[in-house]
Amino acid sequence: MRAIVFVLLMGPLALGLLSSSPVPGTDDQAAALGGPATVQESGPNAFDFPMPGLSVEDRRAFSVGKSLFRDNWVVAPASAASRDGLGPLFNANSCTACHAGNGRGQPPPSAADVGLGMIVLISPSDRDGEPHPVYGSQLQDQAIPGVRPEARIEMREEPVSRARADGSTCTLTRLQPVLSDEAYGSIGSVRISARIGQQLIGMGLIEAVDDVTIESRADPDDRDGDGISGRARRVGSPPRVGRFGWKASQATLEDQVRVALQQDIGITSEALPEDSLTAPEREVIDAPNGGTPEIDGHRVARLAHYCRVLAVPAQRDAVSVVVRKGRALFDAAGCGACHVPTLVSGEGSLIAELRRVEFHAYTDLLLHDMGEDLADHRRDGEATGREWRTPPLWGLGLVGTVNGHTRFLHDGRARDLTEAVLWHDGEALRARQAFAAMRAEERAALIAFLQSL
Repeated sequence: MRAIVFVLLMGPLALGLLSSSPVPGTDDQAAALGGPATVQESGPNAFDFPMPGLSVEDRRAFSVGKSLFRDNWVVAPASAASRDGLGPLFNANSCTACHAGNGRGQPPPSAADVGLGMIVLISPSDRDGEPHPVYGSQLQDQAIPGVRPEARIEMREEPVSRARADGSTCTLTRLQPVLSDEAYGSIGSVRISARIGQQLIGMGLIEAVDDVTIESRADPDDRDGDGISGRARRVGSPPRVGRFGWKASQATLEDQVRVALQQDIGITSEALPEDSLTAPEREVIDAPNGGTPEIDGHRVARLAHYCRVLAVPAQRDAVSVVVRKGRALFDAAGCGACHVPTLVSGEGSLIAELRRVEFHAYTDLLLHDMGEDLADHRRDGEATGREWRTPPLWGLGLVGTVNGHTRFLHDGRARDLTEAVLWHDGEALRARQAFAAMRAEERAALIAFLQSL
């Protein structure tokens, strides 16, 4: 309804910004989730392919970016001068450590397990969203030789019961980060937000959506009374709509790459020339760096290009009876109010093939209040502790194949897609209740649809 009202108010221009129907028009269109950036792949390397039709130059840049993405950074000084400068504090020694196969990270099974693709953000309890005076905004649980990691991180499980409409119950597992072995002083009382790395497919299409397109779906005051009040987050200077990260904290792939390099790996860039050390840490940590900056703008651009042109695997079994039924149930439950099936990119992409493209990521790229069940109680810029950006659904059914696990939601608490749905709260509560009220075979069909994406 919201999209239809926008079209009526804005006239023909709106038809170029939004799909007038949330449902792809044909089975072929539905299966081609990434439009022209779609590939027919479903194996362990399904997230690893460049989009079809790239020029020789763009394919060469993709290969360079892929090498940078996969190679390990090492401690400086090293003979590989272009790859040294790791740390001194870090969470991973490469991009692929958090995004294995360009896929999804997972919570560590124990405090001894590090580098599996989870980070932990912190803020003092009495200064919501502000950096910790000693430990900064992100805890680094690894360090180069001679330097102590900031802390050890353990994820403790807390059982949570969920009732179904038929009277049966299921047990979900909440993950609670527990910190120990603080190396540079007491952490004290803090707000903690654990987040796992997401799959990277289709990021160039998401980057190419115009700000006006994202903002046109926002309804922060819920004026239409449908219980959905998503809002766009503005970041940077000049401000743009954020679209990357669990809280929509970055607007461009270059910005996302720079922040990940600095915070996750300890690699400085021209835009972020300082290691992620606080003043108290600098007083006791004396470690060599890999130059100033440790990565130049050209290599940052190659990493961003690599992410920008990663292809989207096609939907599987799109025409099967079960998947069709699951899609209808997905719509009937109201899931598509936030997980909007169709978006259209604008004219701004650096890749010509990604301009004016219709694609099916199943997201509105807006922040939504997901209630207490999913709240991390930590402000992230404009995003409150209860708000999360709607994550794209494409690729969900291949996470197990690519990454060997099925951990979902921002902290990986959901062990499968059914649990992910049952954790929904806040603006998504009615959709969760509709799912819980379905018959077992209907719930299975809806999950089959999600697994087909």
